[in-house]
Amino acid sequence: MQRSSRISLFLTLFTVLAVLLAACATVPAAPTGNTQASDTQAAGESTAEAPAREGGFVIGVSNTLVGNGWREQMICAIKAEARASGVVDRVVVVNRNGGPTEQIADLEGLISQGVDAIILNPTDREGLNAVIESAIAQGIVVVAVDQAVTAEGAYIATNDQVAYARLGAEWLFEKLGGSGKVVEMRGIDGVPADTDRHNGFLEALAKYPDIEVVAETFTGWDPSTGAQQALDLITTMEIDGIWTSGIDYPVVEQFQAANVPFVPIVGADNNGFIKQLLELADQGLVGAAVTNPPAIGAVGTSIAIDALMGKNPPRETILTPKVFSTDNPEELEALYAPDEQPGWSTYVDIPPYTHYNGSADVSACKGPGE
Repeated sequence: MQRSSRISLFLTLFTVLAVLLAACATVPAAPTGNTQASDTQAAGESTAEAPAREGGFVIGVSNTLVGNGWREQMICAIKAEARASGVVDRVVVVNRNGGPTEQIADLEGLISQGVDAIILNPTDREGLNAVIESAIAQGIVVVAVDQAVTAEGAYIATNDQVAYARLGAEWLFEKLGGSGKVVEMRGIDGVPADTDRHNGFLEALAKYPDIEVVAETFTGWDPSTGAQQALDLITTMEIDGIWTSGIDYPVVEQFQAANVPFVPIVGADNNGFIKQLLELADQGLVGAAVTNPPAIGAVGTSIAIDALMGKNPPRETILTPKVFSTDNPEELEALYAPDEQPGWSTYVDIPPYTHYNGSADVSACKGPGE
C-alpha cells in the first residue's frame, strides 16, 4: 500500500472514531427549579412541585360575599393565622360581591401579582377549575375553604356541610315530635355549600314523612334579606319550626318585632344567636346552634403554609360539626362571648391547625405587617 493511501485510511478511521465518541458523550441535564409550565405542555400533564421554602410568603384571598359576618371573620382568621405563623410577609385580600365570572377575574389578578398561595371560598364547584389549575401549574398552592372544588391538585378544607344541615334538621324534627310545618331558609342558590346543606336537609327529611316543608327561601346569607323573609313568613303562614342556613339571630328578632310566639329555630354558632337562646329561653325560645366555624379560613391557611414548606398536608380536611342546643344550656354558656360581634363565632381554636391567641387575635383582624 502506498504511503498516501495509508494516510487517507488513517484519517478516515480517526473521523469515524471521533463521531462514535461524540455520540456516547453524556448530555448535560436541563436546569431545575420553580419554573412555570410552558405553553406547549401537554394537556393534563402536571408540573413538578415547587421546592420547599422557609418563609417570606405572600398569600392571596378571594372572597365574593361582602357584608356577611361569617365571611368577615373567615378573612380575619386567615390574617391571624398568617401573622401567627411568622413565615408570611403579606396577605392580599380581594373582597367583593360576585359569582364565578367575578371570582375568575379576581383569581387571575392574584396570579398576576405573584402570590405563593391562594385561599378562596369558591362560588362554584367546577366552574373555577380552569383558573385554579392554571395557578397550580405555575407553582401556586390553592386551598378551597368552606366549600369544595374539583380542580386537580387543589387542597380542600371544609366544614361538613351535609352533616351541618342533617344534624340541625334532625334536632328540629325530633323537637317537633316528628310532625309539623317547617321552613327551610337556604343560602345562595347554586353555590356548593348551599347544595350540600340542602342535600343534608333532604336526608333528614326522608326519615320524617310527617314533616311538611311549607316554604323554601334563599336568603343569600344576607341578614337583612333573611329578616324580611322571616317576617313575611311568620305573619302570613302557620309555621311550627324554622331551619336556617346560618341566618338565625335576625329571624329571632322578627318574632319579637311581630310579637309572634317563638317556634323552634335551628341556626349556626353565631354569637348573637347563642345569646338569644340563653336570654330568651324563659320566653319560650328553643333552638339549636350547629357549628360551622369561620376559622376554617385559618385551617386553610395553615394547610397552605405546610404545603409551601414541603410538609405534604392531606389534600382534603373536613371538620365534623357539633350541635349546641337549649337542651344543654351549660354548653351554650361556654360558647357565648359577651364582647364578640353578633355575626361571629367564638369557636376559633381548631387544633392542630390554628396557632393564634384565640378570639383576641382573630378579632384584631391584622395580617402580617398591618
